[in-house]
Amino acid sequence: MASLCYRRHRFPPEIIQHAIWLYLRFTLSYRDVEELLAERGLDISYETVRRWVLKFGPAIARWLRRRRPRPSDRWHLDEMVVRIAGERMYLWRAVDDEGEVLDMLVQRRRDTRAALRPMRKLLKKQGFVPKVVVTDKLRSYACAFQRLRLSCRHEQGLRKNNRAENSHQAVRRRERKLQRFKSTRSAQRLLSMHGVVHNTFNFQRHLISRSTLRTFRAEAAAEWRDAVAAV
Repeated sequence: MASLCYRRHRFPPEIIQHAIWLYLRFTLSYRDVEELLAERGLDISYETVRRWVLKFGPAIARWLRRRRPRPSDRWHLDEMVVRIAGERMYLWRAVDDEGEVLDMLVQRRRDTRAALRPMRKLLKKQGFVPKVVVTDKLRSYACAFQRLRLSCRHEQGLRKNNRAENSHQAVRRRERKLQRFKSTRSAQRLLSMHGVVHNTFNFQRHLISRSTLRTFRAEAAAEWRDAVAAV
């Protein structure tokens, strides 16, 4: 991966990296980040923050994605409706049973051909076939499984796929904050970056102690510093 250069930027790398972290880590708009930086005495336009995220964000996300541990062998697939430029689209998402976001793809349709694309992309990206795949009762999944000749167990059910349904909440919050996505390309790019950063800082706080949470936070912060230093 070619390294990016912070040269010829008005502000030092630490400020640029902090602005990118604020936007990708929390449900904030570019103007929210501008206000938070202004509180610290930094006069930075929201448009500058946007350019920083678009320039450095994808490279940071790629670095973080390559160093994530292998996901579990139980995957949950689901699709959700999103409005992009007033048009009804479908966001196909895959997570494992621990809430790790595996992949996502924005498409216009919700048929067998549309189900094949994210499944092929997911199998190629992860490099292995899971033992169990859980979906809702959409028939397109079963047809796609037959075409791919997958031997893993396929479970279908409304409540069985709650892991995927709950993972949509972060996307919905981001969608409301942005007052809906403006284009398919920008939605795909933003949600891909957001998913990787979400994986890095997703600790499932209700399942761990306070001391373990502090350890995980320190490890995630170190991983972020390594990522921004690498680009």
